[in-house]
Amino acid sequence: MAYSETINLVVGDTLPELTITLKDSNRAAIGATLDEADSSTWRPINLTGSTVRLRIRQLGETTVKSTLTCTVTELTNGKVTTDFPTGTLDTAGIFEAEVEITNSAGGIQTVNDLIKLKIRDDFD
Repeated sequence: MAYSETINLVVGDTLPELTITLKDSNRAAIGATLDEADSSTWRPINLTGSTVRLRIRQLGETTVKSTLTCTVTELTNGKVTTDFPTGTLDTAGIFEAEVEITNSAGGIQTVNDLIKLKIRDDFD
């Protein structure tokens, strides 16, 4: 499975706030020429009327540990944010997260690339 990035976190933390920009790799951004290898040329997904969730599970598991509802911060630029509510980062290990978009008609689109979360124990 392809990972878009790895985020290093610590058990018990509720921050940092995670900002995600969702883009369509099949459509060129306005004024750009589409390049499949260059995400800066991809068009942001318009999130008007959409709900975006971050679903987290431990690597190798099938059970979703946490589902976080993101806040849409820029509707037409595809930007969302979320933090990690208390209890989300309560276990050390390697986790993976997927981004799921539900549009106003109920259609679901899941981002193919995953986000890897590496969570280490804290000193306490």
